[in-house]
Amino acid sequence: MCPHIRRKRDVADEMEYDERLALFRQTRLNPFDRGEEEDGPQEGKTPPLHEARPELFSATRTHSSDRTMDLGLAEDHFSRPMGSLVASDVEQLKMAIEECKKLILELPEHSERQKDTVVKLIHLRLKLQELKDPEDDEPNLRVLLEHRFSKEKSKSVKQTCDKCSAIIWGLIQTWYTCTGCYYRCHSKCMNLITKPCVRSKVSHQSEYELSICPEIGLDRQDYRCAECRTPISLRGVPTEARQCDYTGQYYCSTCHWNDTAIVPARVIHNWEFESRKVCRSSMRYLALMIPRPVLKLKEINPLLFNFVEELVEIRKLRQDILLMKPYFITCKEAMEARLLLQLQDRQHFVENDDMYSLQDLIDISSGRLSCSLTEIHTTFAKHIKLDCERCQAKGFVCELCKEGDILFPFDSHTSVCHDCSAVFHRDCYYDNSTTCPRCARMTERKQDDFPDVKDA
Repeated sequence: MCPHIRRKRDVADEMEYDERLALFRQTRLNPFDRGEEEDGPQEGKTPPLHEARPELFSATRTHSSDRTMDLGLAEDHFSRPMGSLVASDVEQLKMAIEECKKLILELPEHSERQKDTVVKLIHLRLKLQELKDPEDDEPNLRVLLEHRFSKEKSKSVKQTCDKCSAIIWGLIQTWYTCTGCYYRCHSKCMNLITKPCVRSKVSHQSEYELSICPEIGLDRQDYRCAECRTPISLRGVPTEARQCDYTGQYYCSTCHWNDTAIVPARVIHNWEFESRKVCRSSMRYLALMIPRPVLKLKEINPLLFNFVEELVEIRKLRQDILLMKPYFITCKEAMEARLLLQLQDRQHFVENDDMYSLQDLIDISSGRLSCSLTEIHTTFAKHIKLDCERCQAKGFVCELCKEGDILFPFDSHTSVCHDCSAVFHRDCYYDNSTTCPRCARMTERKQDDFPDVKDA
């Protein structure tokens, strides 16, 4: 092409661009700097096209990347204007966003100007979201299907919506979290939720599935997701079928995100703590159930104590703590020191010795529970045997040998009479073939007090 003709075409293109840009800046970009037309031009307001200064639209630019700074995006589109907002504000912001997106595509990739334009685009979208979905219109608490949704204030944390599986952009979107089961979703997805709160299931059904991956088959599910009933298949057409290792059922990719969790049935039967893939509802259910003492091991799998030495050790420590409890609840110093509160995270340890939570078993496997419980056991024993005179006075002397130190029922070398709870040296108790001296004495006293019963 002739250089002269090419030069004329470039000049024509630049003139056309200048006219479009002037019109754009006049009518679109800053919808909040509008004054009353009858008051005439105001200071800081963009003049009409015929009054625009020519130096603002100079034709000396030769590259499209120079257009970025002329968009007027540096102006403040983000402060809320005075007075009520009208629909035209939203429309004009949408036009500005579209123009900004076009310029981003025209600018060289990874250039500084393109990055700056992307930042401006984000700001424009933030303002648009404010106008379309103001936070003041969203309630702080919403109740739905036993969920108690609380509006989140965090804007920087990146989360995923449990309903639509899309990312929650906290900066520009309102989102909620259920305070019971931690279900997260966009505000716009709230009315689409069909899953009830898992915490209600925990309250009504506090028990585990104790069969290992009880699969019933995809055909028994009618080739549909066990939760939302979406068509699924093992070939991934139309949707991939994913199995939950806890329930044994198959789910779609929306209900099963390949999350992993420790499965209680595998722990109890195989002492296996490897995390397995579970569906979203199972993951939440297991997370809420993990601290609950609902596992009675001696009934579910009593042979487990023959193979796991740590369980035997923990059972003995728990039995000793239950023997120490009567000392503490009748000791003023122990009550003031709140010694039993050292087990407030495992309250069932001071109520029985046979119920376990899944967290207990996990901590036993890792060794953490043995260390912490041994330390607490030592603290309790020190108070009773050394620090407190009242508790020391409740000790026992072996009535079989009448020798040795004061004995307590939680000492490792002692035995306790099942009838009267008297404490003896273990060797003395098993070597003596006669009855317990304390039991014999109590029986004789009863006979003296009630002679008629003896004669009868």
